[in-house]
Amino acid sequence: MNKILISCLFICSFAYAQKPIKPYGATPAKRQLAWHDVEVYGLIHFTPTTFEDKEWGYGDADPKIFNPTNFDAEQIVKAAKAGGLRGIILVAKHHDGFALWPTKTTPYNISKSPFRNGKGDLVKEVQLAAQKYGLKFGVYCSPWDRNNPQYGTPNYLAIYQAQLKELYSNYGQLFMSWHDGANGGDGYYGGAREKRSIDNTVYYDWKNTWAITRKMQPMANIFSDVGLDVRWVGNEEGHAAETSWATFTPMPPQGKNVAVPGQANYPESPVGIRNGKFWMPAECDVPLRSGWFFHAKQKPKTPEALFDLYLKSVGHGAALDLGLAPDTRGLLHDDDVAALQAFGQMVKQTFAQNLAKGASIKSSNTRDKTHGTATLLDGNKQTFWASADNVHQASLEISLKAPQTFDIISLQEFIPLGQRIEGYNIEVLKNNTWEKVYDGTSIGAKRLIKLAQPVTASKVRLNITQSPVCLTLSEFGLYKKSA
Repeated sequence: MNKILISCLFICSFAYAQKPIKPYGATPAKRQLAWHDVEVYGLIHFTPTTFEDKEWGYGDADPKIFNPTNFDAEQIVKAAKAGGLRGIILVAKHHDGFALWPTKTTPYNISKSPFRNGKGDLVKEVQLAAQKYGLKFGVYCSPWDRNNPQYGTPNYLAIYQAQLKELYSNYGQLFMSWHDGANGGDGYYGGAREKRSIDNTVYYDWKNTWAITRKMQPMANIFSDVGLDVRWVGNEEGHAAETSWATFTPMPPQGKNVAVPGQANYPESPVGIRNGKFWMPAECDVPLRSGWFFHAKQKPKTPEALFDLYLKSVGHGAALDLGLAPDTRGLLHDDDVAALQAFGQMVKQTFAQNLAKGASIKSSNTRDKTHGTATLLDGNKQTFWASADNVHQASLEISLKAPQTFDIISLQEFIPLGQRIEGYNIEVLKNNTWEKVYDGTSIGAKRLIKLAQPVTASKVRLNITQSPVCLTLSEFGLYKKSA
């Protein structure tokens, strides 16, 4: 009887230890997990507006002005890849209404330009270059069209939806369908040259328009001010807030009654909303230069500035979307290529070696053997350390093989189970005394902590102080920024 009881207790204990961890709050869909892996991507602006040396085209430019005699999609994509970008979004149609593919929906398209003798398809060329060099591809088709005579009338919606269907049908699997909040104003409108206003809460019928995206490109993340998959961070400066939640609940701004692209609760966008209704991480978009379109008088951001933005976007659980602007030749300027390459090298060299590799990690609590501390240093974010269900605070003491000098600490939660941790601090052992070097709140997909000064230590301690549920952590890293 005793043997049976002991066996039963052992089996029950083992079963409890292997009990699946319940997800917490909103969690990412498969397409969103794939998006998190991209981290840094580019947004290409290249239309007749480039040749007008403007930021926004009015919609009245002659298609013949679009004549990039040296356009080379591979040059642009290779420069992006050297910069560490893993995806490219092409602005297939900006607000000027000029379509970069031979669309059937409007005569104002690339077939009316001298490009490739009127036989070109720039969207296809960029898609194929991205495919060749292993970058994901996405598109942006502006809902506002300053050229189309039907804009502002009920007839335009069918035109816009047909443009999306063409882009969704002919350019492979997309990782993003990108949308912004440009919603009417002055334009050419087929020669009317007038201001047209629309009610952006109903005009684009976003519910049914995005249903087309879901049906035709189920792995494409929908980006806009209000998601559905990725939200705008609320600025075009390339950074998220220090505390950065991947969850969000889109709400209308004060005085409005519907949350749609072009009007949303922007004060909450950089931070996100703790326990928001949806998993809706932030994209931090910023042009490589100061403008989205190429202007000869502008210069690209320095590699140091780009690295700082990387820490404040990707390092805050968001993504960095860099605006790339080909010049009138149809190439990225040499200065842009050099800046991207130096930035890419800086990121690559900085994170090439985890200085914590080979360390021993002692935890105040570990759920079971499957979720042990060894998973934190295996370079595989699919494995993770976890605490028992009733343990919402824990300490992890990392003992390095030898003293290391570092100034970046990397943490990653296992986000398929949600964003769980709400408070933590990091200490290093100096002269046999634990010294706090950082106090934090959110972790999420990735948290990169840049210390004010490099630290040399052989022991580091992570104290997780606040969480509503049991803890998960998939990766821990120590790095020294490359010069």
